[in-house]
Amino acid sequence: MYRVLRQEGRAKRGELETVHGTIQTPVFMNVGTVAAIKGAVSTEDLERVKCQVELSNTYHLHVRTGDQVIRELGGLHRFMSWDRPILTDSGGFQVFSLAGLRKIREEGVYFHSHIDGRKIFMGPEESIQIQSNLGSTIAMAFDECAPARADREYVSPSVERTTRWLERCKRKLDELNQRQDTVNPRQLLFGINQGAIYKDIRIEHAKRIGEMNLDGYAVGGLAVGETHEEMYYILEETVPFLPINKPTYLMGVGTPANILEGVERGIDFFDCVYPTRNGRHGHLYTNEGKLNLFNAKYEKDMSPIEEGCGCPACQRYSRAYIRHLLKAKEMLGMRLCVLHNLYFYNTMMEEIRAALDTGNFSAYKKKKLERMAAQTKL
Repeated sequence: MYRVLRQEGRAKRGELETVHGTIQTPVFMNVGTVAAIKGAVSTEDLERVKCQVELSNTYHLHVRTGDQVIRELGGLHRFMSWDRPILTDSGGFQVFSLAGLRKIREEGVYFHSHIDGRKIFMGPEESIQIQSNLGSTIAMAFDECAPARADREYVSPSVERTTRWLERCKRKLDELNQRQDTVNPRQLLFGINQGAIYKDIRIEHAKRIGEMNLDGYAVGGLAVGETHEEMYYILEETVPFLPINKPTYLMGVGTPANILEGVERGIDFFDCVYPTRNGRHGHLYTNEGKLNLFNAKYEKDMSPIEEGCGCPACQRYSRAYIRHLLKAKEMLGMRLCVLHNLYFYNTMMEEIRAALDTGNFSAYKKKKLERMAAQTKL
């Protein structure tokens, strides 16, 4: 059950009760594509950096190690020793990202595995079956993520097919959740709004899927080639047509600024690889802007990444030492940077929720953006 606790304009402060615990929103989901956060981050680490929801990917776990194996081992939560919520992406984004390796048909998508080249078919029923085998808390509907600049003549029928796929996903999950041997019979389903940067297509699709009484709704197909201004415009125009009494998820977004702008426009859930990917390259988020530890000026800097930060890296190690690890290509350097970035993101979400609780989100957003932009170091 999802409840809106407070609102400030379109911004929502809510909570979603799940079988694996209550998610306080707005929330940033930490991306662990193959059931692990890149950078040697353990599930104990995720707890330390205040992760509420871990995100894994259906396609990647299907091709390696295999969802059937994970099912036999008790499901994804037991497999990765994580007792908090997990959201599984449906594999739909791979329809976009593996464009050279797939063919789209009404029944689904034919892939060639990016690992060994073997043929794979995934349609709505297959995607939901895999996610049911994994036993995630939240399953995402199978969709096509069309490029942001795709022609209207392509986008319109693509969205219509995505709607038909969503109906098939819902039927399949309803069936699986009734079975006695299902790993998680209380698995939730989020549908995905598509439509590239065409406002009218987005709105009509939002209205259509909003009638299906799903557990939540995502806005997909953004941050895939459009400008930030176009993304914000689509959110402003589309989100009001999604049910306000259900959580809203902006897929694959983004920077701290993107998150603040998304919250202001009514988004509850976010995910992005930026904090982990940037961390592995020594690029760190702080309240004074971004910091690149490879810069020579940090060679003898014995201060933490950020003064006052409670992350495991800042509590014990200096910029100079972490820079040394990165230069020496020691895994520990990447690990400490990833932990810091995830802690920064999760702490920012705590601050956002606290600001919404007190009716001060607009002031918080303004101050946060000004502070990060004024002193950026990268």
